[in-house]
Amino acid sequence: MRSNNLSTLSFGILLSVISSAPACASGRRWVKEPFEQNSKASGIRLYDEREHLAHGAYDKRTAHLHSASPEQKDEANAAELTDGTESRPQLALSGAKKGKHTAPPDGRLLGEFRNTYYDFPAESEYGGSVAGPQAPAQNAATSAVVALMNAACQPIKEVARGFFESLCVQGSGTLLDGRTVSFAKRDCACAEVCPRTSQKICFDALDPAEFPWGRGALGKAIVPLSTVAVDSTVIALGTHLYVAEYDGVQRHPGGGLHNGCFVAEDRGMKVKGQHIDIFTGNPRVTKHLNALVPSNQGVHVYLDTTRCK
Repeated sequence: MRSNNLSTLSFGILLSVISSAPACASGRRWVKEPFEQNSKASGIRLYDEREHLAHGAYDKRTAHLHSASPEQKDEANAAELTDGTESRPQLALSGAKKGKHTAPPDGRLLGEFRNTYYDFPAESEYGGSVAGPQAPAQNAATSAVVALMNAACQPIKEVARGFFESLCVQGSGTLLDGRTVSFAKRDCACAEVCPRTSQKICFDALDPAEFPWGRGALGKAIVPLSTVAVDSTVIALGTHLYVAEYDGVQRHPGGGLHNGCFVAEDRGMKVKGQHIDIFTGNPRVTKHLNALVPSNQGVHVYLDTTRCK
C-alpha cells in the first residue's frame, strides 16, 4: 500500500514540475530570438488589403502614394542640421521614454511589428582612406583598404575596411569628398564580400545635393526619422504608416516632436515579415532613440490615419 502511495506522489510531483517548467524560463531569452507577435493571445487582427484587390493590383499601389512631407524633409535637411565639423548632419534626440501606446482615433491596425534602426556611416569616422604607396601590403581578407565598386565594376574609391563593413550593411554612406554612395546591386563578382551579410555589393556614387542621405528602394532620397525599411510583401513601398510609439518623441533639439508618421521607402535583407527598420541617419540618433523606444520591443503600426496622409 505504501509503495502505491509513493508512486502516486512521485507521479504528481513529476506532473507539477513539467507544468511549471515554462514559468522558469529566463525573461531575457526572447531578446535572442526573432520578434513574434501572437495575434491570437493579444486580440490583434492583422489587416491586409491585398485580399480585397484584383489580381496584380497590389504591385501597382505605389503609383498614387507620396514621399515624406515638405515639413519632414525640411526638418531633416542636411544643410540645416550640420554643425560644420563633420561631413554629415548631426542629430540628437531627447525626451522621456515612451510608455504604453495610444491608438489613433482613426486608421486600421496593421499589427505589432518588430522595430529596429539603421543609419548612415561617414568615411570621416573611420580614419578616411588609407590608400596610396604607404598602404601596407596585405591580403584581401585582412587589408586595411577596400575598393568600392560600381554596378559596371568600375572602382569608385578605396576606403578604410571599417567604413566598407558598415556601409555594406547600412546601404548608404558619405565619402570624404562629399559624395553619397548607395546600394546599386548585390551579387557583383568584382566586389568585396560583406562579412556580416556574405553578399558582394556594388554601389552608385550619387549627387549629395539630391541624395544627402542616400537612396531608397523606390529610387527616391531617403529621409531620417521619416523613411522606414519594410518587407514589401507585407507593406507596399510608398505606404504611409502611423507608428503609435513614436508620436510625441522629440525628433532633435529645436525640431519639435515626432508625429509618428513614416513612409515605407526602403527594403533590407534582414527585414522580413512584421518588422520595420527606421532610418535614423546617425549612430548617435540610433543610440538616443533606443533609449526612448527600445529596439525589438514591438511597436503598433497603423494604416490610413488622417494625420499621415
